[in-house]
Amino acid sequence: MVPVSFGVPVRRLNWGCGPCAAAGWINSDIRAGDDIDLPCDIREGLPVASNFFDYIVTIHALQDLPYLDVLPALGELHRVLKPRGVLRIGVPDLDRAIAAYLGRDTRYFYVPDADAATPGAKLVTQIIWYGSVRTPFTFEFADEWLRKAGFGDVVRCAYKQTKSPYTDIVALDNRERETLFIEAVK
Repeated sequence: MVPVSFGVPVRRLNWGCGPCAAAGWINSDIRAGDDIDLPCDIREGLPVASNFFDYIVTIHALQDLPYLDVLPALGELHRVLKPRGVLRIGVPDLDRAIAAYLGRDTRYFYVPDADAATPGAKLVTQIIWYGSVRTPFTFEFADEWLRKAGFGDVVRCAYKQTKSPYTDIVALDNRERETLFIEAVK
């Protein structure tokens, strides 16, 4: 089912969806697949017009980009959003992981003891997630870079809670325990 706003279908992008394409969304990932509508590398641009999407959600994808590619990717997401469009980001929360490490709370980490037994080893392994994470995120870092990319009204959000008028923007939220959710407005 595609959401409707004032009788007009809402255009929503699930960017960096991986193999988890969502029904009713325009799904984009670097890898092609049966349900991937826009198979492309964001670093080469998204093949859609500027001001196309009402909102965009990206869950656990931005952290896999190299540091120098994060700001251009945010700029591209900004380009394809309509004015006053909303970007919702979910990334691993470095602050929360550090707090768990400092509190010696090994239960916080998803890393099995066979891979890393001590809090410090679990912290590093989870933050880089076995080498796939290339850019860790704190709220301050995300806020600064979102503003550099042209976004405003950057707010931290709780799992399944939104500050935007698009109530279903939270539909793709997952991994509550480890995720930092942020919304920013174009």
